[in-house]
Amino acid sequence: MPLAQFSPFGALIHPSFWQELTTLKIDKLQLSDQAVQLLCHYTTGRTVLDRTTGNQVNLGCNLVLDASSLANEDRPGPSYQPCPAIGTLKNFNTIEDFRNADKQAAFNDVTNKIWDSILHSDDPCSDLTRFLVLTFADLKKYRFYYWFGYPALVAKPGWTIDEASHDGHGGAWIPALEVLGERSMNHVSSSLARRKAEEKSCNFFLLRPGRSDPSLLEIGEVIEYESFFEGVQESQRIASFLDPSPSSAAPGWPLRNFLALLSARFGVSRTRILCWKDEIGKSFEPGSLSAKSVVGHLSIAVETGPGHVQSGGKSYQIAAQANDPSLPSSVGWERNAQGKLGPKVADLGPMMDPARLADQAVDLNLKLMKWRIMPDIQLEKIQKTKCLLLGAGTLGCYVARTLMGWGVRHITFVDSSKVSFSNPVRQPLFEFEDCLDGGKPKAQCAADRLKKVYPGINATGHQLNIPMPGHPVPASSTEQVRKDVEKLEQLFDEHDAIYLLMDSRESRWLPSLLGAAKGKLVLNAALGFDTFLVMRHGAPPPKEGGSSDEDQLSKPPEERRLGCYFCNDIVAPADSLTDRTLDQMCTVTRPGLAAIAGASAVELMVSVVQHDKGLDAPAAASPSNQGRARGHGGIEDDDRKGSSAVKDQGCALGSVPHQIRGFLAQFNNMIIVGQAYDRCTACSERVVRAYQDEGFQGCLLRAFNEEGYLEKLTGLDKMYEEAEAMEAALDWEEEEEEEE
Repeated sequence: MPLAQFSPFGALIHPSFWQELTTLKIDKLQLSDQAVQLLCHYTTGRTVLDRTTGNQVNLGCNLVLDASSLANEDRPGPSYQPCPAIGTLKNFNTIEDFRNADKQAAFNDVTNKIWDSILHSDDPCSDLTRFLVLTFADLKKYRFYYWFGYPALVAKPGWTIDEASHDGHGGAWIPALEVLGERSMNHVSSSLARRKAEEKSCNFFLLRPGRSDPSLLEIGEVIEYESFFEGVQESQRIASFLDPSPSSAAPGWPLRNFLALLSARFGVSRTRILCWKDEIGKSFEPGSLSAKSVVGHLSIAVETGPGHVQSGGKSYQIAAQANDPSLPSSVGWERNAQGKLGPKVADLGPMMDPARLADQAVDLNLKLMKWRIMPDIQLEKIQKTKCLLLGAGTLGCYVARTLMGWGVRHITFVDSSKVSFSNPVRQPLFEFEDCLDGGKPKAQCAADRLKKVYPGINATGHQLNIPMPGHPVPASSTEQVRKDVEKLEQLFDEHDAIYLLMDSRESRWLPSLLGAAKGKLVLNAALGFDTFLVMRHGAPPPKEGGSSDEDQLSKPPEERRLGCYFCNDIVAPADSLTDRTLDQMCTVTRPGLAAIAGASAVELMVSVVQHDKGLDAPAAASPSNQGRARGHGGIEDDDRKGSSAVKDQGCALGSVPHQIRGFLAQFNNMIIVGQAYDRCTACSERVVRAYQDEGFQGCLLRAFNEEGYLEKLTGLDKMYEEAEAMEAALDWEEEEEEEE
């Protein structure tokens, strides 16, 4: 009798599966090599019409995998499928690990699960189609190495197709329509459709003549084999499964383990098999030629003596008998394109959208931080921070590039000037062509260049003048200035972090005030020739009814509100731009200083965002400052150790300073803490209340136009008067030096 042949499984993998594996590897697995469960499905045997020859062409016997196959608590699995299959994925960290892995041991582990389920499980059919996939993901080239294994238990001797049967058919697979008839086939098809609607598995099932109408077949569960077939003759028992193979001569791979289950669990040595290959719910019309399901009679050799079995007139030594719990051997490694047992490669690089490739790769460096160095960092908080850059010059360009490096997706520029010929060599977002024809507007040009660097970024530019104290607003320009202020207020409302990157002191006043009034994170960066200042503005002043700025003085210094850019001054911002020479109009600075200051400003923002208290994060003091405060000179040993010696428990990245003052001449930094000043002209409670209560006309316009307004508002004028009175009261006497 001829041995039964089986069509092996293959994998039909949608590109979304590899994209989801990439995300899983970077965000979840990282360096872990733990096994991952896969949920996929297969369908009944499929064919397509060859329009040239008019013949039906068989498609593969495939398991289908897509993004939903990698289901976990964050990503639900695929919607219900009548033929589910459970898999185990093991991803390796290096190609060497993939090549040298003990693949057979992993294969045997899956085989053991199948065999154990066959012998002991209450739902053994759910494990009959278990499979294994070993992978290595080269995420830089988007090349995926993989090898699938579909363990199938080997019966020795094998199952054979009977040469004769009670219905006169034997030696081959016979069309089920001829054997069972249209009425029974239609009844089975509708019964399977009901099971599918009830989300019951249709992989494997039993059929018997109906109790009330023997001409119709009833469906039963495989685990109820003995009770379901009680009183039913062996010739009328049908073991059935949904067959993924379109071949009428070779059933699909699931039948191998199904036969092992019938033999080992229920002692079956001869059975009639229905390979259901048709669409579930299909109706079979009289004389239909489209039915693909087939029926065959299979048998396995039975024991005739100790250690031997008889089959087809020949004697065989037993390898695994029915009801013998010893584990049979298994086969099922998938072959590659060359027909050899070996892995395959999926190269997605050439077929993927470059923009999508960039979107996945742009944050690779950041996500790798979580693998070993910084598992607690919350990258999504940084990525979602919307940043407003006031100034698109040298500092603005370097800040923008560093923000992109941290994965920030929303960057807005504000600048009133155009690109000049002196800009491109110092400002990395501009090129020579941007200077022609009078120059492009800096803000929009910088935003456009960011999109060329990374198309997925949301970058915009606004050409806008920021009104300043000490620069009176002509009556004819009042309405335009009002609109500029309203636009700036709108931009503040739409963003989370504000960078002050302008080239004059007074241009920072209005943004400092708006940041304090709206409770925004404000970062300030300013350059000298070989020095720089980077600082974060403190939290806004207390709301009405809370503790006042005066109450802050009663608190310890480390608990007081941090100051802003203007808190160290007792002079209101005024016109510093008139009558400046060329070297005063341009920021004359060492070329490397802007890059250092810009990067430091971004790193400071990221540290604040990562801190548990956010904007209210306490300021870290420099250990070098502490050393000098103790009377020590030079650099402390702790300073040489770097930031690891000054970790702030509230931030995964370390300390969160208030001010960083850098000195390139000595290549060192000072970390300074400055408390808020109750008479500050930008962030004090009095100024913020005046802005909130009186708005543009009553507060801002007066600050722009009236000399001495801010001093009167904050009380600095009285302090000046008191200082002058004290000076006048002193009796200064000049002492003559005595001659020796």
